[in-house]
Amino acid sequence: MKHPNSLIFGLLLSLCLSVSSASSADNASAAVSTTDLQQFYAEDIKAAVGAHIADQLDAEDIFQIRDGQTGELLQLRFVQVHDPVRQIGDSIYFACTDFHVVGKPKKIYDIDFWLRPVSTQLKVYDTKIHKEPRWSLFYGWYKQPRYTFVNDEISYLY
Repeated sequence: MKHPNSLIFGLLLSLCLSVSSASSADNASAAVSTTDLQQFYAEDIKAAVGAHIADQLDAEDIFQIRDGQTGELLQLRFVQVHDPVRQIGDSIYFACTDFHVVGKPKKIYDIDFWLRPVSTQLKVYDTKIHKEPRWSLFYGWYKQPRYTFVNDEISYLY
């Protein structure tokens, strides 16, 4: 004969499981809609930025971007994605990159990309020129920041 406590335990366990499965079925659609619980890693961010850049290249592998401050259409070649890339909040990802002016490999722009999940992939939704090339007699070409980050928010310097 079974012990009375094991019988009670068995009944409670089956009751909890049936309530849990009904509750899980009700909440399944809500759980799926919160970005499908997809986790993205550094290599995913870098791959998404790389794919975005590749999609934007013209026939001569030149990346063109309009400078929002000067209005100039820049002709650039991709150099690298900086480490580290990062996640900002729950569903925004960020990567900083270097591009050099076509024909002038030491004249480098630092361009930032913001990404977010779309379906199961990361997609770029915003691009900004973070640093522009400046010339100095002492340093040669260097990157002058247009903005900085304070608590992952942009703070413009000029």
